[in-house]
This record gives sequence, structure tokens and C-alpha cells, in this order.
Amino acid sequence: MSIGSTAFSRNPLFRSRTWFGRVRDAMREFSERSPSRFAILIFASLVLIFTVLFSLPISSATGKATGLADSLFTAVSVICVTGLSTVDMATHWSVFGHVVVYIGVQIGAVGVLTLASILGLVISRRLGLRARLIAASDTNPLRMHHGPVAEGQAVRLGEIGSLLATVAISALVIELALAVLLLPRMLIDGIPIGEAVWFALYYSAMAFTNTGFAPNAEGLTPFANDYFFLTILMIGVFLGSIGFPIIYTLSRSLKGWKLRRKHKKLNRPPRWSVHVKLTLVTSALLIVFGAVLYIILEFDNPKTFGSLGAGDTVFQSFFLSVMTRSGGFSTINIPDLNGSSLLVTDMLMFIGGGSASTAGGIKVTTLAVLFLAAFAEARGNQEMEAFSRRIPSDVLRLGVSVVLWGATTVAVASILILQISKAPLDFVLFDVISAFATSGLTTGLTASLPDVGVYIMAATMFMGRVGTVTLAAALAASQRQQLYKRPEERPIVG
Repeated sequence: MSIGSTAFSRNPLFRSRTWFGRVRDAMREFSERSPSRFAILIFASLVLIFTVLFSLPISSATGKATGLADSLFTAVSVICVTGLSTVDMATHWSVFGHVVVYIGVQIGAVGVLTLASILGLVISRRLGLRARLIAASDTNPLRMHHGPVAEGQAVRLGEIGSLLATVAISALVIELALAVLLLPRMLIDGIPIGEAVWFALYYSAMAFTNTGFAPNAEGLTPFANDYFFLTILMIGVFLGSIGFPIIYTLSRSLKGWKLRRKHKKLNRPPRWSVHVKLTLVTSALLIVFGAVLYIILEFDNPKTFGSLGAGDTVFQSFFLSVMTRSGGFSTINIPDLNGSSLLVTDMLMFIGGGSASTAGGIKVTTLAVLFLAAFAEARGNQEMEAFSRRIPSDVLRLGVSVVLWGATTVAVASILILQISKAPLDFVLFDVISAFATSGLTTGLTASLPDVGVYIMAATMFMGRVGTVTLAAALAASQRQQLYKRPEERPIVG
């Protein structure tokens, strides 16, 4: 937004005299002063709206109003695309309630800051600089900080408008493609066509948004051995978890490849940014790493993979590895996992998916940066490097802050839930991390919590989805510019 237009909007002589115009001007000014607080306000408002919708008698299958704790928790779980629930999602809600769930996960999947940008575009009828900065912060939280930010990344500031279009189009296209692939399989299984269409659309949405709700009471049990069905779900979860900036970059690369092929040009394809490479490589390594550990830890567990053949064990291990990162679907009972497997799942859930994705967690690039810093320190290098590029130290500081605040959130919530429920530590830690990382897997503890525990878990989900970086930026009125440096002294570390 230009200085002239800002002064125009703040001048009371030029303010709109209609109530809608005044509301629009007030929201525009608030978004300019603090984009992150504006985003959190929108997110909290959505939670409030959906809480009211879920509490209505029309949303319940029994026609009775749903209690505040269950309504609020469901609203947070839906908007945060978590997948945890305190009620049976398949049987508790009416057709209207299921439609609200479906719409809610679509809204929540686009992300806090991207949603704020789209709303700002609707309010101001154009995408100005401030709106671009808000959306850009969802693809790169470093833009929240004052000072220069390198633009050699997945999405440049001038491409934010195209990114917002990619968010909407990719979500629609991918979910429809997944539904088209799932529909014939459901028809073959004898599901009536109307119900099959709804199930296909529902499962495709829950896969791409990494939510993990199931529309049928049996969940994935009827499809536990249907590897075609499970593979489609894995593809949907993976595409949703890598992040919209990655999808945008891949779509641009595909378009460029088609143009080069059409015109028979042999130009080199566009170079992918370090963010894209780190996200794809780290995601692939974590999937393989998780699957190998599940094979080793669960191959002799009669309650999980012990009775399966070698091929079935490998497939189910890969399916579980993909779903732990935020997918939320499961073909086994989570409490039946060995304690070692529960701990591995805790780690994978805490890491989560890619930045600006439908997945939660601290994000795979955060983990990659921490490991790159450790490798650089072990080699005695002063700079972090990846793919022939240098990574500045402020990225490391941001990564450490994300991990620290995430771990603090999990620790505080775990202590409170332990005191309230008196449940085993491994179950409490599992469900709390699942809530923070918006994974949706559960040991069954969440559904048995009293109301106070439900509220704590809802707050944990909100903290995890909003993002520690966004929340920290919202709580700080402004960054203080320090015009002096104190004497340097090195404490002993390690």
C-alpha cells in the first residue's frame, strides 16, 4: 500500500460513511499495524463461529445441543485441521454438522496468514504491499522481522498473488483428483453411489488437509487391507504436507518443462531454492526413516504387524510413517504399539510437515537447519551450507526459537494433563504432541478427559496451528532497535 493511500484511509474526511466502509477501514488499519495479530484475530474468530455452529441442535444427529467443551474442541480441531475429537465424529454429527466439518477443514487448511491475506484482499478489493507481506510471512516467517530478507526462496514477494491462486486451485484440483480415484473403489466395495460420492469427497479432503477424520463409524477398518485406497490417502497426505510454496514451485517447473518441450528448447530448467530442496529431501528421509524403525520395532508385535507377511509389514510401516507426520489416519490401534514405537511416533509428529502446509509440527526445514548447524559445528565451519548455498545465522535463531517454544508448550500441557488425568506418561505425551503438531492420532486419552483437560488440549492445538513464530510476533508490540552493543563474553556450553 502506498503512503498516499494509507494517509487517505486514515484521514477522517475521506473515511466511508457507511457502517461496512467503517468496519473495512478499521480492519485495514489494524492489519497494517500488526499483520500477525490480525491473522490470530481471524483465526480465533473462526473458532468462535464454528463453536456456535457445532453447538446448535441442527448440527447434532440426535437434534440436541452439543456441550460447550465438545463444541469448542471440535471447532478448534476442525479449524486447526488436527483430527482429534472428544465425540464420535461419524455418528455424533448430523448431515449439517458434517458439512460444517467439511467446510471448516477447507478454511483451516489454507493457513492463518494466507487466510488473512485472502480476507484482506476481499476487504480492500486489491492485494497491496501489506497484504503481500502478510501472505509472504506464511511462506517465510523471517519476513516478520524488521530488516532485509533475501528473496531467493520458494516464493518471492512479487509472486504472492500467484501463490494465493495456487493455494485455491491446487486444493480444489488435488482433492477432486483424489476423490475421482477413490470413488470407483468404494463402488466396487458395494457402497451406494450417493454415499460413495460423499465418502470419496470427505476422505480426499481429510487426506489433503491432513485432518484424518473418517465419515464412517468403522473408520479405515473396512479398507485396512485395500492398498490402492491407502496409497491414495498417502499421496493426498504427502501433497498436503509438503506446503503450498512447494506445490507452486513444482507447478511452475512443470509448466516450464512443457513450454521447453513444445518449443524444443534445451534451456536449463529453473533452479529450485534451498527451501524446496530441504523440504523434499528431509520429508523423504523422514518417511523412510520412520518406516524402517516401525518395521524393526513392530515386526514381532502380534497386536500390530506380527501376524502380517513381509510385504504387508513394509507397506503398513510406510503408511504409518506418512500418517504420523500429520495425516491422522491409522489402520491399527495406537495403544497397541510398543512403547518404543510410541516414542518414535512422538518424534515424527513433533517434526511435522513442510512450512505453509496443511501439516503441523515444528516443520521439516526447522529440523534440517538444526542438523546443518550441528554438522557445521562438528566440522569447524563458521557458516551453515546446503546445496551450495550459505544459510544465515538468523535462520538458525528462528529455528531454535520454534523448537524451544514448541517443546515448552508440549511440556506445560503434558504436566497439566498428567495432573488432571493421572494417565500413563507415554499416553499423555503422545496425545499432547498429537494436539500440538495437529496430527490427529490418539491413544484414546483425549476423548476420556474432563472438560478442563479438553480446554487445555484445545489451547495446545491452537498454539500448534497458529504457529509459535506468529504468536511470538503478535505478542511483541514491535521489535526494539538497539543502537549499542554490550561487551562480549562467552559462557560455557555443553
